[in-house]
Amino acid sequence: MSSPAGRAVTPPLAPAPTSGLSLGTARLCILASAVLFSTGGAAIKLTTLSGAQVAGLRSLVAACALWLVFRQSRRGYGLPTLLVGLTYASTMVLFVLANKLTTAASTIFLQSTAPLWVMLAGPWLLKEPIERRDIGFIGAVALGLVLFFFERTPQATAPNPPLGNVLACASGVAWAGTIMGLRWLHNEGRESLTALVTGNVIAGLVCLPWALTGEPALSQAGLSDFVAVLYLGVVQIGLAYLLLTLAMRTLPALDASLLILLEPSLSPLWALWLQGEVPGLPSIAGGLLLLGSSILRALGARRREAT
Repeated sequence: MSSPAGRAVTPPLAPAPTSGLSLGTARLCILASAVLFSTGGAAIKLTTLSGAQVAGLRSLVAACALWLVFRQSRRGYGLPTLLVGLTYASTMVLFVLANKLTTAASTIFLQSTAPLWVMLAGPWLLKEPIERRDIGFIGAVALGLVLFFFERTPQATAPNPPLGNVLACASGVAWAGTIMGLRWLHNEGRESLTALVTGNVIAGLVCLPWALTGEPALSQAGLSDFVAVLYLGVVQIGLAYLLLTLAMRTLPALDASLLILLEPSLSPLWALWLQGEVPGLPSIAGGLLLLGSSILRALGARRREAT
C-alpha cells in the first residue's frame, strides 16, 4: 500500500515536526515503514485466497491493529470521517484486487500516480493552483501511466494485466481522494487516523460476504494463508503506519517524500524474489519514469525550501 509524502500528497498522519526521535532515527523509521509497505504486493500474491478474501480479512485485521496501537484513532467519528473512510476503503480493496490480476510493479506504480490526480483536482477541491514547475511532472507521470497499459502479457502471478492495471489506476485515484480527505480532516481539526480505521472497517465489511462464501472456501485455506493475512494487517499496515507516524513527528515532509520512494522501488523486487514475477518492458519504462520524476520533484522542492 503506497504512502507518498510531499507538499501535495502528504497524509497528515501525525502532528507537525516537534520532538522525540533524532533525525537519524526518524529516517530509519521511515525507511523501515517503506520496506514494510513495499512487501504488500508480494504477500498478497503468496496467498491462495481470492482478492476479495484477502482484502476483507486484511482490512479487518488492520482496523483492529490500528485501533489498538493509536489511541487517537478511537475518537472523532462522524460523517466527515465516514466520507474519507469510504475513499480509503476503495483504495485498500482496489489495491488488493489489482495485485491479484497484474504485476506488483504495475500495481504500486499506478497507485503512485496519486499526486497527478491531487494536482489536477487541487484548483477545484484544495484551492491550490497548478504551478508552472509542476507541468513537467504532470506530463511525465501521465506518460508513465500510459506506458503501463501497453503491458498485456499474462503470467502466473498476473493473469489479467489489462484489468489489473485499470483497477490499480483506480486505486491511485482513490488514494488521491484519500490524501485530500485526510488533509481536509486535518485542517478541520479532526483526527486523520480515525478515518483509516473507519476505512479498513468498511473495506472488511464490504468484502466479508465474498470472504465467507467465495472460492476457495476459508475452511480449505492453509496456515500460510492466514499467516499472510495477519502479516498484511498487523505488520504491513499496522507497524508500518506506526513507524511512519513516529518519523513524521520529527522528519520534514520533503525528506520523507524522498525516503518513502523506497517503497515502489522495492515492491517489484519482492515479487521477483518470492514469485519470480518479471514486469514487461512497458511497465519497467513506466515505473522508471514515474520514480524518476517523483525524485526530481522532491529534490526540487527540497532545494526551494532550503533557499
